[in-house]
Amino acid sequence: MEKLEAIELPYKKLKGISHDQIAEHFEVLYKGYVGKVNAIRKDLEDGFKGMPNATYDKYRELKLEESFALNGVKLHEAYFMGLGRDGSVPDEIRKIFARAFGSFENWQERFYGLGMASRGWAVLYYDLDEKQLYNGLGDWHSHGGVWNAKPILVLDVYEHAYFMDFGTKRKNYIDAWFNNLNWDYILEELKNIKKWP
Repeated sequence: MEKLEAIELPYKKLKGISHDQIAEHFEVLYKGYVGKVNAIRKDLEDGFKGMPNATYDKYRELKLEESFALNGVKLHEAYFMGLGRDGSVPDEIRKIFARAFGSFENWQERFYGLGMASRGWAVLYYDLDEKQLYNGLGDWHSHGGVWNAKPILVLDVYEHAYFMDFGTKRKNYIDAWFNNLNWDYILEELKNIKKWP
């Protein structure tokens, strides 16, 4: 199995979110998940002896933790890639969100609410079966996700994402996050999935 490689952080500086906050999050947490995926996969290459057991088995535990660590990688990558600009919303995004949520403002209000309600992640995802955008909430990496769906825009609301800069003021962090969104990247992600009618 090929070794997983970390992405490069696509920006140097954000408005209202310090370099120390982003660097700690990226270098320690995100790269830590990349390392753990590689370590788990190396252990999995050894296979298993005998028939695995559902109560407890090393193979079972490795597969569970692989999904947790790999989702940690994927969600963090979408989070970091979605940042780095000034949060200006292109008209094309407004039209897409109006079709999916009634208006961009409706989506933003609901997504903001997800960020306040979640213990881990707020995710705008595209359901590949229903061909529709949805907002989802995950309290941890391998909980709350929808199979056959692509995360488009990810907000990390674990305390590690904001506590250094904002303490307990999650609302202020979410405001700063919205002000740093890279909507061009998000639009490109949507276009990579399908052509919108």
